[in-house]
Amino acid sequence: MDLDAIQQIFFQECEEGLAGMEASFAALRDGDRDGETINAVFRCVHSIKGGAGAFGLERLQAYTHHYETLLDRIRDGTLELTPDLLDLVMVAFDLLSDHVAAARDGSHTPSDAQMLERLEAAANGQTVGGDASAAALDDDAFAMLDDVVAASSAGDDFDDLMSMLGDVTPATNAVVAAPVAGFDLAAFDALADAPVTPGGWQLTYRPTANAFDNGAEPLLLLRELAYLGGVVTACDTSAVPTLEAMDPERAYLTWTVALPGHVAEDDIRAAFEFTDACAITLGRGDAPAAPVAASVAPVVAPPPPAPKLVAVAPAPAPTPKPAAAPTPAAAARPTQAAVVAQTIRVDLDKLDRLVNLVGELVITQAMLAQRLSEFDMSGTPEMTDLEHLTRELQESTMAIRAQPMKTVFSRVPRIIRELEGETGKRVRLDVEGEMTEVDKTVVERIGEPLTHLIRNAVDHGLESPEERVAAGKPAEGVVRLSAAHQSGRIVITVADDGKGIDRERVRAKAIERGIVHADATLSDEDIDNLIFAPGFSTAATITNVSGRGVGMDVVRKNIQALGGRIGIQSQKGSGSSFSLSLPLTLAVVDGMIVTVGSQTYVIPLSHIVESVRPSPDMLNALGPHGSVLDVRGSYVPVLPVCDHLGIPDANRDPMGSVLIVVDGDMGQAALMVDSIQDQRQVVVKSLESNFQAIDGIAGATILGDGRVALIIDVDALTARGRSGARAQMAKAA
Repeated sequence: MDLDAIQQIFFQECEEGLAGMEASFAALRDGDRDGETINAVFRCVHSIKGGAGAFGLERLQAYTHHYETLLDRIRDGTLELTPDLLDLVMVAFDLLSDHVAAARDGSHTPSDAQMLERLEAAANGQTVGGDASAAALDDDAFAMLDDVVAASSAGDDFDDLMSMLGDVTPATNAVVAAPVAGFDLAAFDALADAPVTPGGWQLTYRPTANAFDNGAEPLLLLRELAYLGGVVTACDTSAVPTLEAMDPERAYLTWTVALPGHVAEDDIRAAFEFTDACAITLGRGDAPAAPVAASVAPVVAPPPPAPKLVAVAPAPAPTPKPAAAPTPAAAARPTQAAVVAQTIRVDLDKLDRLVNLVGELVITQAMLAQRLSEFDMSGTPEMTDLEHLTRELQESTMAIRAQPMKTVFSRVPRIIRELEGETGKRVRLDVEGEMTEVDKTVVERIGEPLTHLIRNAVDHGLESPEERVAAGKPAEGVVRLSAAHQSGRIVITVADDGKGIDRERVRAKAIERGIVHADATLSDEDIDNLIFAPGFSTAATITNVSGRGVGMDVVRKNIQALGGRIGIQSQKGSGSSFSLSLPLTLAVVDGMIVTVGSQTYVIPLSHIVESVRPSPDMLNALGPHGSVLDVRGSYVPVLPVCDHLGIPDANRDPMGSVLIVVDGDMGQAALMVDSIQDQRQVVVKSLESNFQAIDGIAGATILGDGRVALIIDVDALTARGRSGARAQMAKAA
């Protein structure tokens, strides 16, 4: 595996870690102070820091080190996690996400000087005890090690590097070295007699001879150990050959490092997660050291031009921090064996090709069934088995592509925090159904519409704290985000408990902008849908959040492109709710094959409630041309598909047709078709990308006989039909 592939895995793990941190922050913000929750946040930051050091991402590593220091003070009980401190930790998390994105994309690194000052102040402002001189000493050592690595990465000459190190004398108790002209390797052996803190860790680190071939950089690992409070007490040079026999691309040195006893063994192991090009032993104090297996992933930092010899003298060991008392929740939690999920990362292009091949297999199976039916052989056991296996293969493939909505929902808390700062409003986010699974394509493309809806809910929906208190509401507004499966689709809802839609103001703004005529007759539903008009906005001023009238228009276009619909429910003074109804998958659907005149169409089975051949007592006239169907006491409008899709040779008499009752976003309706042919799985092909978008058509498919059939957009037809029915009822009144 090459360097780029390993680094890509690291960034994927970063994304997983950041998502886990976001979930932990949500629990902390809800009042959960379980020590394990805080430990989970700390471990994520520590893992990112370790990987950043292995890949030479110094800015990311430096930032995570300061962040980790503050989290360490919180998890060991030195600092109390107050609401203000939690806010700082969460804002620091946002900047960490920016750092990871900048490192991944190679973009400009975000400015973090102010945040680093805040993190350091928070970590040190309430420090109990401690030796100030020792702390300054550690900082000097870290700074010197940073200079060493920076010089190494900049390609400075070895002589210049050793001269720089020689400026620090043994009296400073920090870094011991000498100019290369009089380099004294015995100085390292002299440090072997340095005292070891009782109960502390003693680690021996020996890179393999070919460590540099795998990109292993000892200085980066030594610096990581120094960050944990470790000091190099000895450097074994016995394996160094004569100058004539020395290979500058081979490793010859072995380091002995002393670490404080309060450092967790897992934290020491984490420093070597990305390398196996070394031999390591680890033990407590004078106890025999035990071998420690290194990670299987090789370190990939660029090798130095020549080996660089560095030793750090022992500093006074820091006072061990008192262990935090277990929380009641942690104490009551039973110990469970960890369940390790076995996963494998697969390139998305390979998975897409698999999905396409499964789709072609479904088409071929349908063609084979069609051909055998011509010879009265479609019901053979072999064909039945093939159909079952094809369906199972299709469902398994779709399950591989399925992802929980948590992937998208995890970004929302940060959006809420940013909006709170920009608007001055107080917002509580309630999330439900985040583990609801949907196709990966839907997950990837729902992010932008969801962002606009959240911003709209906070900026336009929720009132300011003063306005809410005056209206008898809590000062903190609530935004609810939920996802659920309904009738073979996923419904995502964004609701708020704000002021609702001011329909009079919306209508006035629409008239002012020329979107509707002043004498137009509009229902509440029509007025609500005006907010999706391009360029429409009720904001008094243009801000960073809203005012340009592009957000909600983007929402509707993106949702329609996914084959979905958006619905609005609003009550003035009580809040608004936006519901996005989307297909679970965009690849294969179960459909009913119907004929309308000479054309063949597919109606998605997830929308169909029932199909009937009406009797005269089931139909009632509505206006001069319309009719409604009585379905067990409920009246639904009859929508002739031929009229809405422009098919001239279709049957227009409901008594001689088949009425298919469907359930759409706007309610139920009865689609009038000539006949029903079959029910089968069909592969959805995009009509927009292959031809052009057509209102009322969601896509196309290839039937078993090779013909192309269009897939009816049930939501669009029902919305159009019910609007027409209301218009006829208004005329009749």
